[in-house]
Amino acid sequence: MEKESARMLAQAFELCEDGNYSEALKLYDSVIQKFPQNINALIDKAVTLQNLGKVKQSIRLYDKALKIDSNNLDALINKGSALHTLEKYSDAITCYDLAIKTDNKHAMALAYKGLSLGELGNLQDAIKHFKKALTIDKDYDLANISKKLAQDLLKNSKRKSKTQ
Repeated sequence: MEKESARMLAQAFELCEDGNYSEALKLYDSVIQKFPQNINALIDKAVTLQNLGKVKQSIRLYDKALKIDSNNLDALINKGSALHTLEKYSDAITCYDLAIKTDNKHAMALAYKGLSLGELGNLQDAIKHFKKALTIDKDYDLANISKKLAQDLLKNSKRKSKTQ
């Protein structure tokens, strides 16, 4: 049974890579129907839905996955990303904080938290999180680009406040 679900998930992943999302979703549904506790199927289906812009549906699936394993990093980070998309930055930060509590060296969780902090206007904290992410993965482009952008925004806001 385990091999069957793994094979189906691999096939669904390939379908997604080829842009055939509707067929992939059918496979995810099939796996979930046979194995409702299969956390990978729940998360992979949620990611696919999120990529299709069905963000609220994806959040419901991340929540199902988190009921099975409340510390699942993929579910926490992807749920945070979905909440960020909906501009629910504080809720996204809560997800990232739970992920960081589980693994304080998770560069993506730190960088994504930085993005949400930046959206809330907390640029100094955002920069701190980007820097932490970069100490873990010095080549993490998202953290590097975002850190530079946040630093520029902070400099510009300081210049504006001095000229006013």
